[in-house]
Amino acid sequence: MARPFWAWRRLCLSLLFVFINCGPAVNGEKINYNLVHSWADKLGLELFSLGDFITRRKEVQESFKEAKVVTRQGGIIVESMAKEIEMMMDLKVSAVRRIMDTAENTALSHQNDMADKMFSYYNAKEMAEPGEPTPPPPTTPPDMDDQIGEPLIYVPPKVLVLEPRPEFQNTPVNFSVSSVHVPVNVFDRASDVIKAIQWSENLDQIFRDNYKNDPSLSWQFFGSSTGFMRQFPASKWKKDVPVDLYDCRLRSWYMEAATSPKDIIILMDGSGSMLGQRLDIAKHVVNTILDTLGTNDFVNIFTFDKEVSPVVGCFEDTLIQANLGNIRELKEGIESFKPKSIANYTAALTKAFEILEETKINSRGAQCNQAIMIIGDGAPENNQEVFQLHNWRDPPYRPVRVFTYLIGKEVANWDDIRWMACENQGYYVHLSDTAEVREMVLNYIPVMARPLVLGRHDHPVIWTQVYADLEDTKLSDYLWEIKQCEEQKADVLEYWQVHDRMLEPSEMHRREYRRMKETWNQPVDSNVYQFMTTVSMPIYDRRENANITEEVLINEALWELQTRETRIANILGVAGTDVPINEIKKLLSPFMLGVNGYAFIVTNNGYVLFHPDFRPIFQGYILKPAYNSVDMIEVELLDDDRAARDFNPVLMTIRDAIINQSTGSKWMLVKNHFDEMKRVARVKRQYYWTAIKNTPFTLVISYPERYGVSRVEPRTEQDIHRTYITGKNIRSFFDGKRWKIHPDWLFCKQTNKTFRTPETELLYFVDRMSEPGWHWPSSRSALPPEHAAAIFCDRQLMQSLVFDARVTKWFSNNTSFNAREKDEKSVSASSPIAVLMGLLPRHEFKQRFGITVAFLATHSGLTRWHEFHSNMAEQPGVGESFSQNNKRAIDEIWYKRAVDQYFVQKESFVYSVPFDAGESGSEIIVTASNAIFHNESSKSAPAAVVGFQFQHSAFYKLFHNITGNACAVDDKDCYILDNNGFVIISSRVHETGRFFGEVNGAIMMRLVEERVYKRVIVYDYQAVCFESKTEVNASNTLLSPLFHLLRVGKWLLHTALWYIVQLMRLAPGVTAHYNDVYMDVNGTEPEPEPDDNSRAKNTAWLRYLTLHRTRLKSCDMQRELYMLYNEKDNVVYNMTAHACERPFVVLPIPNSNLILLVIDQLCPRDVAYVLTVNPKPIHYPLAPNETFSCYKHAREFNRVRPQSCISRHANESAIKLCGKGCAFYANLTLLLLSHVLSRLL
Repeated sequence: MARPFWAWRRLCLSLLFVFINCGPAVNGEKINYNLVHSWADKLGLELFSLGDFITRRKEVQESFKEAKVVTRQGGIIVESMAKEIEMMMDLKVSAVRRIMDTAENTALSHQNDMADKMFSYYNAKEMAEPGEPTPPPPTTPPDMDDQIGEPLIYVPPKVLVLEPRPEFQNTPVNFSVSSVHVPVNVFDRASDVIKAIQWSENLDQIFRDNYKNDPSLSWQFFGSSTGFMRQFPASKWKKDVPVDLYDCRLRSWYMEAATSPKDIIILMDGSGSMLGQRLDIAKHVVNTILDTLGTNDFVNIFTFDKEVSPVVGCFEDTLIQANLGNIRELKEGIESFKPKSIANYTAALTKAFEILEETKINSRGAQCNQAIMIIGDGAPENNQEVFQLHNWRDPPYRPVRVFTYLIGKEVANWDDIRWMACENQGYYVHLSDTAEVREMVLNYIPVMARPLVLGRHDHPVIWTQVYADLEDTKLSDYLWEIKQCEEQKADVLEYWQVHDRMLEPSEMHRREYRRMKETWNQPVDSNVYQFMTTVSMPIYDRRENANITEEVLINEALWELQTRETRIANILGVAGTDVPINEIKKLLSPFMLGVNGYAFIVTNNGYVLFHPDFRPIFQGYILKPAYNSVDMIEVELLDDDRAARDFNPVLMTIRDAIINQSTGSKWMLVKNHFDEMKRVARVKRQYYWTAIKNTPFTLVISYPERYGVSRVEPRTEQDIHRTYITGKNIRSFFDGKRWKIHPDWLFCKQTNKTFRTPETELLYFVDRMSEPGWHWPSSRSALPPEHAAAIFCDRQLMQSLVFDARVTKWFSNNTSFNAREKDEKSVSASSPIAVLMGLLPRHEFKQRFGITVAFLATHSGLTRWHEFHSNMAEQPGVGESFSQNNKRAIDEIWYKRAVDQYFVQKESFVYSVPFDAGESGSEIIVTASNAIFHNESSKSAPAAVVGFQFQHSAFYKLFHNITGNACAVDDKDCYILDNNGFVIISSRVHETGRFFGEVNGAIMMRLVEERVYKRVIVYDYQAVCFESKTEVNASNTLLSPLFHLLRVGKWLLHTALWYIVQLMRLAPGVTAHYNDVYMDVNGTEPEPEPDDNSRAKNTAWLRYLTLHRTRLKSCDMQRELYMLYNEKDNVVYNMTAHACERPFVVLPIPNSNLILLVIDQLCPRDVAYVLTVNPKPIHYPLAPNETFSCYKHAREFNRVRPQSCISRHANESAIKLCGKGCAFYANLTLLLLSHVLSRLL
């Protein structure tokens, strides 16, 4: 029955009423929930269809159906990798042992040779290449050398042909000879030095033989106890630093091989006489002693006057590990020391002995050598009672050696302080000038090496902690000073251009933020430094007796040179070879660990030798102050919500098992940060570890439990040789130029051949495999010399790579348009939108979607791509740009994120833009990636990742077409955010790539409160902070040539700035202020006082004119990172906007890692409220005068001592060489008489 008209009218009015009062736009709401929902759905559909069509992901997945999924056996993998590394390291030890044996025999056979002071050798700092100009010989008679009393000798530099070699980082080298580096403080024509240079030239043959037997060897060297270093192959010493600070005797590989681990207490005289130059020399002595210590040594410094006090208050009554951080703290502490009153030697010695005894009893410290270093200007007595009580209990042994350093020219009482050293198996030196400090201080090393030398046959093998080759940590301070000067120069030049606009708050904030961003630049991989470990071994003088010539005191005023035979135990030097960290990494087969899997090595001290989160540099090129003492628990961050440095007991237990070199496994929940520490993932990971035998290292591997337990592998019938038998040409799988392989992986290598690119090298081996008689090497490491093999291959990796290349060969062909191909790899349209995409002409498709490239990367390290051009003609540049920046396959960020996203939503793409891309002003590229998993039975594993890149402008256009003008009006803001809170789309393009909390902190906080995003706190235990400093400070008074160079540079800079201001007349009144600050010494009258406004303006300008000096400090920081909650039915996505109480609607964009956020802009918000992912310093509860190093020391971790400890020998007491006094002391009467006469006259 028909319903009357009025009934229809009533029904319509009722529905309208319900819609108005109950719909999402009631009460004046301007955000329609249903409309926003439709935007998100449509955008997700179009984006996914686009990616599905472009990447042909289903065809890729189909390509891997022939593979199988196998279980990853972590225990077997770690054992296999450790064995490979062990074999490689054994080869290096064998090479060093041959150098050591040859050196000892050669030195013995040449012991009677005379020193030829005209001997010509390849000086690394002076030798020339053919055609290179050489310095002219002196035209005037040579002057006398004041130090040696002989004429200066000129020997023309030798000429040598050098050729760059890739295995030595393209350093020009010569494999025929070795070159010699002589430190600036060593005279190379001194008899003992030139004689050692002469006989050590015979080591060239063993260097060449070693390299022939093991072509993977890096630098080989012999560091002489006289100071020079002979290095093979020969190369020129780099000269990109103002002063050559290198001395091989101060390098860890030399010090640790020459002496067993040691506990050292340094006692510094604090009496009032230790002022002026004496204090400078004393501090230089302390700094030099500290430079000779390594991570297996322990040390502390006490100053003594009436009381005995540590230079760092919190290090009272203890010894601290001599890592870079603690050494830096001690150096800063000694710089602030000022002498006070009378020195109490008895109290100081008693304190030192008590601490050393307590350390040994409680099994702390090095538990090997012990020594006391006394630095002063004379002792009032010899304190024999103290030594009898503490050090003479077990004759003839002296458990604690005593080394004494007498400071100053005008000293009278030297016999007591010399007696202390001679009666306690130590050494005595007298120092009257800073120039002789290094050589004199280094005399203690041969003395502590005597038990080693007397043992003769025991040559400990030493493996060092990771370090930057050739670099001195003092250079970090120098480079930071230079950086600050460059910034000031830039400020001056900018002020000259923009004037007062530079002082606007926005400009000041922009400049400060930019510079802070530079300090946060902490690349994991850098080509600036070559990081390595070194294996070394001591070289002994095999003579038991030798004739020595020394000054002997005849009477009060006469010294005489006498020659006598005496018992000796001399160390000739140290032999070693470098092992680059990158070469170790190549043996780790990251392919076996899979995506987001990694390996790292831990030392006996718990420090990492390398780790994917090891970040030793900042600013892109400056070494961090404590870069090589990063503990494994500082990089493996457990997901347990504990406070900073409150480490989980489970993690501590695992660490103890690792440093004790056991074998085990464990799973842990961890927080993995990545992508410049701005993204984070919470992952359950499996850990396996085992010892690398005959080394202090333990290998650890880790991979995600969710997808790391299985991996893809070719079936047996897909073997390379079977493929050849079927008649297929494997070389054809690598046709074209649109493919790359992982540049850092070891696929195959022939040691006597070099190739232009990894791809060229691969094709060479692909051809070799097709030859008759090919067989796979049994190991990827070099075999022992008697079975030397030139080829190394990873069979499993090569099998997987060839399989991946075969099944994906079709991918590099461009996607068809209009005329659809009918072959088996034809793209199937999975949706009407995909059909429309396929029907578009090529130029229209390119214009509409802005696609630049589609790519595929497989688990075996293969990357393929094809470009999208506006027409059929190829446009060079697009593919090249992609391949240069995206060739690392499973190590690329987009690969890792896609695999993680698979477990959030399988059918989805991960979208990203570069951070802060909107501020660059250049074209923004969006990267999208999707993981391809291969499933077999109940197991699945990631096989590949497909993706594409397209123009951000096309993405924005698509978004605008879907939303119309709704997001273009002033009352709404629309954003597309990724799963970590970074802006992908905004109506203001400059916000693209920024963290949303910096754009709208209030709304971001609401998203956190409503469980859209979760805040995850990540601690950075490798951070660098900047502390203001004054002129008197450890970092600028390290008593090195750099300090004086910096002072001159600063004076020149200030002078130049003054002239700039004067000539350009940039700021009135600056001259007056400049004179007040810097030119008071001239006694000039001050300029008239400016008025208040002018003074304020000038003060603002001077903030940029004056260099604000800071020093580098290790510190801890934290970042608050964010990630989407992965709840499928998150109720927040069903919530509508409600006036200004909830002025936004947020919805997930299907099939992606994105969310759509629409905000009512008319609602008030606190623009000052900002959330950031940038690092913030952690402020620990420190006591007054306590430092961060103190805080860490109070929470120090367990360590394992090195196995080798040789600290005493029964025959050492027969050696009577312990230093000598200066003839100057015997003429004290004449000195006083001369002084009196000079005063009277």
